[in-house]
Amino acid sequence: MPSNSPTPLLDSIGSPAQLRKLSLRALPRLAEELRTDMISAVSQTGGHLGAGLGVVELTVALHYVFDTPRDTLIWDVGHQAYPHKILTGRRAKMRTIRQGGGLSGFTRRAESEYDPFGAGHSSTSISAGLGFAAGRDLLGGDERVVAVIGDGAMSAGMAWEAMNNAGALKSRLVVILNDNDMSIAPPVGAMSNHFARLVSGKPYMSLRDAGRQLTGRLPRRLDATITRTIQRTRTMITGGSLFEEMGFYYVGPVDGHDLNALVPILRNVRDADQGPILVHVVTNKGKGYAPAEASADKYHGVVKFDVATGVQAKATPVAPAYTKVFSEAILREAARDPRIVGITAAMPAGTGLDAFAKAYPDRFFDVGIAEQHAVTFAAGLAARGLKPFCAIYSTFLQRAYDQIVHDVALQKLNVRFAIDRAGLVGADGPTHAGAFDLAYLACLPNMVVMAPSDEAELAAAVATAAAYEDGPIAFRYPRGEGTGATVAAQREILPIGVGRVLRKGTDVALLSLGSRLTEAMAAADELEKVGFSVTVADARFAKPLDGALVRELACGHQALVTIEEGASGGFGAAVLTELSDHGLLDRAKVRTMRLPDAFQEHDSPQAMLAAAELDQIGIVRTVLAMFGAAPIRAAVRKGRAAGARERDDCKTRVGT
Repeated sequence: MPSNSPTPLLDSIGSPAQLRKLSLRALPRLAEELRTDMISAVSQTGGHLGAGLGVVELTVALHYVFDTPRDTLIWDVGHQAYPHKILTGRRAKMRTIRQGGGLSGFTRRAESEYDPFGAGHSSTSISAGLGFAAGRDLLGGDERVVAVIGDGAMSAGMAWEAMNNAGALKSRLVVILNDNDMSIAPPVGAMSNHFARLVSGKPYMSLRDAGRQLTGRLPRRLDATITRTIQRTRTMITGGSLFEEMGFYYVGPVDGHDLNALVPILRNVRDADQGPILVHVVTNKGKGYAPAEASADKYHGVVKFDVATGVQAKATPVAPAYTKVFSEAILREAARDPRIVGITAAMPAGTGLDAFAKAYPDRFFDVGIAEQHAVTFAAGLAARGLKPFCAIYSTFLQRAYDQIVHDVALQKLNVRFAIDRAGLVGADGPTHAGAFDLAYLACLPNMVVMAPSDEAELAAAVATAAAYEDGPIAFRYPRGEGTGATVAAQREILPIGVGRVLRKGTDVALLSLGSRLTEAMAAADELEKVGFSVTVADARFAKPLDGALVRELACGHQALVTIEEGASGGFGAAVLTELSDHGLLDRAKVRTMRLPDAFQEHDSPQAMLAAAELDQIGIVRTVLAMFGAAPIRAAVRKGRAAGARERDDCKTRVGT
């Protein structure tokens, strides 16, 4: 019996070119199918949901009106780009998103010609779009350039720097402001949609230009007065005076879920022959999926979930997350010291400072997506005598490096950096990996850098940072669950620059910094089985380095291996420098284990660490390779016999 159900329109759309063959009347139906398909895909993979649901109609309208990929369409961050991926030939792979070997959760140049610019961090789209537009003008092109930015991303200074530059250059550029949160617009409705369509059209723009030519013949003061009066009248009705002052022609607000309004307005904007235009589109994050619409965060980021109920399939943790341990530790310190304040850049829940904000609202500051401001703001607080804890993900702290150098370290101010998501982060991939903080912080004068190895050490690091008052201090910790270590009831202040030895041996020393300590201990167990006597030490500090411990390990063992979940130039490099400074590089076989010199593709954290050879198996393999192909027991015995006197002489010479 034949089905009465119509064939899904989405099944016929393999590219935007096919989308553009549809009638305007068919677009709402396509949008609903697109929304349903996206919900189904993300329910199986997890990922970013709410932002994409909010831009379904906008995505359809943009690809319907603009000739992508010939016209350049740039999405900010990439959270919004899931519907874009579905419509641009990647629908069949959506259930691989954020999985090993699958689609990226963000836009990526290598993935599709429809992704002209990669994203991950926010607020880059206008700058990149202006670069495309200026390049087009220099090379004599005629394509359109469109940048889509969310209202949250507009809190970053970079977006406003780009707007200011775009207004000055007067290049043809369309910026779509997706307003799904901030109350920056008059109410959206039939009247505002009608007015936006009117002012975006050629007759109005032509009349506007003609008026300018007419008033331009009048005395300058009268010309300016008439122009300001007309402009203020228009912006009183539509809003957008700030954007107009920056050189943009403002259109909006527009209902971002009304395709009958969106399409003609975008056509008008597409065909306008003038400088930068900003189209203010109002959308609802989580639109069309009741559980998302009812959620406080609109299901911004989700794990796998049941489509019917919206219930997310969260596994029962075996240990508390490091973020929670930090959250609880800073609350204890804040109760003890009223000078402690918390600062974050639009990530109160992600950093665990939401609990701090609830307990101490007057001592909490969310500065928006403005990491540079956050760091200098913290420096100002520190200079005034407060104890700021600046909690920012490792990857986002990169954006504030100049401020760390000049406004904090150079002035030796007591800013405390809580660096979450240090190391590999799994599904979020290379844009969010915290690979570089050890290298870019440990090279700075006056900076102290800690890397706790478990929950107890993290709590101690927070207490140590709270007590430290001799300059900036940072502590880095990974994403995800801890090891199950018990946080001591008694507050512990760590001695600055002093490591610890957890297991003593005589043949091989494993010197771990931070998150790899558990794997180092497991590797030591395996190495003992094949005849090695293994020392395992926890450096605790990347800076100041425990030089005495490093020298002792080099003198007292045939081999020394450093292990860190960070890029080249970090902890291992500091150990090599220490050994070089004391003439010990030839005393023991030395290997530095670190992240590869590459941006690792997204996968599970375990798979990524295995690929980097920073797991137990990788550590064992590294040690075995250092002793060559000879039978291990024989090689170890030979080294013990030959090295006893040299070890004693070495210890005497370097004073260990």
